[in-house]
Amino acid sequence: MTFVEYAVVGLYFLAAGFLIFYGFNMHLLTWLFARRHKECGRLQQSRIEWYQAERPEDAWPTVTTQLPLYNEANVARRVIEAAAHIDYPDGKHEIQVLDDSTDATRAIVDETVAELRAQGHDVTVLRREIRSGYKAGALDAGLRDARGELIAIFDADFVPPRDFLRRSVPLLMDEPKNACVQTRWAHTNQNMNWLTRAQSLAIDGHFAVEQGGRSWNHLFMNFNGTAGIWRRAAIDDEQVGGWTSDTLTEDLDLSYRAQLAGWQIEYCMDIACPAELPETVPALKLQQHRWAKGTLQCARKLLPRILRSQIGFGQKLAATAHLSGYLISVAMTVIGLLCLPVCIINPWPALGWAMYVFATLMWISLFGPPLAHAYSRRVINGSWRGISLSPFLMIIGVGMCLHTGLAALAGLVQNGGEFKRTPKDGIRKQRYTLRGSPLWIVEWCAAAYSAYSLYYFMNTRDSVVGGFLLVFALGFAVIGWQSSPFAFVRSKTTDDATVEASRDDELWAAPGLGHE
Repeated sequence: MTFVEYAVVGLYFLAAGFLIFYGFNMHLLTWLFARRHKECGRLQQSRIEWYQAERPEDAWPTVTTQLPLYNEANVARRVIEAAAHIDYPDGKHEIQVLDDSTDATRAIVDETVAELRAQGHDVTVLRREIRSGYKAGALDAGLRDARGELIAIFDADFVPPRDFLRRSVPLLMDEPKNACVQTRWAHTNQNMNWLTRAQSLAIDGHFAVEQGGRSWNHLFMNFNGTAGIWRRAAIDDEQVGGWTSDTLTEDLDLSYRAQLAGWQIEYCMDIACPAELPETVPALKLQQHRWAKGTLQCARKLLPRILRSQIGFGQKLAATAHLSGYLISVAMTVIGLLCLPVCIINPWPALGWAMYVFATLMWISLFGPPLAHAYSRRVINGSWRGISLSPFLMIIGVGMCLHTGLAALAGLVQNGGEFKRTPKDGIRKQRYTLRGSPLWIVEWCAAAYSAYSLYYFMNTRDSVVGGFLLVFALGFAVIGWQSSPFAFVRSKTTDDATVEASRDDELWAAPGLGHE
C-alpha cells in the first residue's frame, strides 16, 4: 500500500478502536450496575424511612427550590405549581423563579406566583437586567438571596412529584460528604412519536446503567442540571468554586469540581421526576449540540486536573471515558467517510487472523449500548417492552453523528457560548420555531455517499465493513429529511417566537419549524 493508503487505513482503525473501547465501557457499566442496583436500592429506601421516622418536622433542613426559566410560556405555570405543591414541613421550603424571559412567559410567571402567594406559598420571582452567564448565572444570582441549606433545581419542563423532597433530603442529609443527590428522569411525552419513544430508551439507559453504575461503584458521576438537590455548602466550597459559565454544561462542570474537592454525588433511581423529550429532530439537535459541546469543554477544562489528582487509576479512566464520550460521534463520522476507501484498498487479507479478532471485537462492542438499554428498561419497567426501538435509536445516533461531532470538535477549541434552551411544547399555547443552517443538505449527501459505498461493497464483497453501511445510509437519510424544510410546515400563527440558530456554534436545524 502507498503512504496515503496506510494513512486512510490507520485512521479508520483508530476510529474503530475508539468505538470498541466505548462499547466495552458500556458492557462494564452494565455489569457494575447489575451487581449493585438491588442492594443499593434497598439501602437507600431504608435510609429514607429511618430519616422520616426519626427526624421531627421542625428539624428538617430549609430547602430553596430554584426554577430557572427563559421564554418557557408553554410550561412555566406547570413547573411553578408543581414545585409549590411539593410536600415539606411548613416554613421550610421557599421557591425562587429565576425568570430571564423576554416574552409572554413573564406575565404567566407573575400571574402564577401571585396566585400561589395568595394561597400562602413562599414563592418569589428574581429577574436580571442582563442574562449574563445564562443558566449558571441565574442559579448563582438566586443563590445569593436563597435562605435554604439545601438547593433543589428543576428545569422548566420538569414536573417534580409531591414527595420529591421527603425522599431526596434524607439521602443528602444522612451522608455528610454528599454534595448532591441526582434522581431519575421519567417522561411525560414518551409515546408522542417514534423519536420520543426511541429517546426514552436512551434516557432510561443513562439513568440506570450509566448513572447507577458510576455512583454505586465510587466512580465520578454528574448532576444532570435538574431533578436533583444540592448541599449549599458544597457549591460555596472555595475548592469547588461555585457556578461558572465558561462551559455550556455548567452542571457537569460543577459536579466534577465538587468530586475533585472530596465531595460525593449520589444517584437514586427510585425517585423519578417526569420531563419532556424533544419531539422533533431539530429540537433534539439543539439539545445534543449543547450537551456535546459543553461536555468536551469540560473535558478540556477538567481532564488535566483529574489526571493529576490523587484518585485511583480506574476512577481516572472512567472519568476520561465519561468526559470524552461525545467523541464517539467524531469516530462514527470518520468511519462513515472512510468505509468506501477502505473497501477499495481492501487491507483485510494482509491482516490475516487479526482481521477476525478485529471483527469479533467490533461486533461485541456494538452490542454494548443495546444491552445497556435493554437491561435498564427491564429494571425500570419490569419488562423488556420497548427494546424493539433499538434499531431506531441506532439510526438516530448514526444519523446525528455529523451534527454532534461538529459540536464536540467545537467544544475542544471554544470556551462558553450562548446557552440555547430546547423549545418545550407543554400545552402548546406558544409556538416556538427553530431557524437554522443547511446541514441537512450535507447529511443527504452523506446518505448518498453511504448508499454508493454499500452498492460498491455488494458488488465486490471483499470487505468486512459493508455491514455497517446500510445503517449509515438510513441514518443520514432519515435525520437529513427530518431536519429539512420539506419535513415541516411553518406555523402561520402570529404568536410564533423564533429561536435563531448560530452558524458560529455549528447549530443546524430546520428553517421555520413550527409545532402544529
